Amino acid sequence: MTITRALSKLGYCSRTQAERLLAEGRISVGGKAVTDFETWVDIHSDRIEVDGLAVAAEEKVYVMLNKPRGLVTTRDDPEGRETVYSCLKDAGFGFLSPVGRLDKASEGLLLFTNDTVFAQRLLDPATHVPKIYHVQVGGRLDDRQAKQLKSGVPVEGETWRAASVRIIRHGEKNTWLEVTLEEGRNRQIRRMLEAIGVECLRLVRVAIGDVELGDLPKGDVRRLTNSEIAILRKATGFGGR
Repeated sequence: MTITRALSKLGYCSRTQAERLLAEGRISVGGKAVTDFETWVDIHSDRIEVDGLAVAAEEKVYVMLNKPRGLVTTRDDPEGRETVYSCLKDAGFGFLSPVGRLDKASEGLLLFTNDTVFAQRLLDPATHVPKIYHVQVGGRLDDRQAKQLKSGVPVEGETWRAASVRIIRHGEKNTWLEVTLEEGRNRQIRRMLEAIGVECLRLVRVAIGDVELGDLPKGDVRRLTNSEIAILRKATGFGGR
């Protein structure tokens, strides 16, 4: 694989950061400095160094964050907005990447890991790992509209569907729904609601598969338990190891 992908896969840094290190002449392979982005390496046999220090595969780390509203899911935001990494900066987990995204206005369960294969499998629509959201909408949503979200609504020339939708409770001026998705389209729930003329007031992801956000405080992070990791690995076809 390319040197930039190798450094990302080893959990050292992102590909973008690796490109910067290359441009600065800080990376060597087999004792020779490299600057070409297309340099290919074997992570199992080639000695890769940054600033003269060997890069080795790090322990696999899996954590969850209760993402607050108002943070963007990226490491470096060109607009200078606060990112989810402000919640991880003092946690001491090393370089981690988010597994999928939550948009700026959304809240709740967001996973991070340095296990790129695991992350790709978890995001692959073919694995059908459900993501569960609690969604507050304006007005009193009726059963017909809830069923419409499941049967399908037109969005940009396509039919988008939720795997399941149920009404949790009605308020005087709003309704809470539980929506389950098995695909990862950009802002899917918000855009489906917009398509049927319903305003999304709040969106909180509460579970991925059988791993739940629980009572983790807003803005806090914690490692996944071994049983939670096994549950997700099994759901993605890795098995429970």
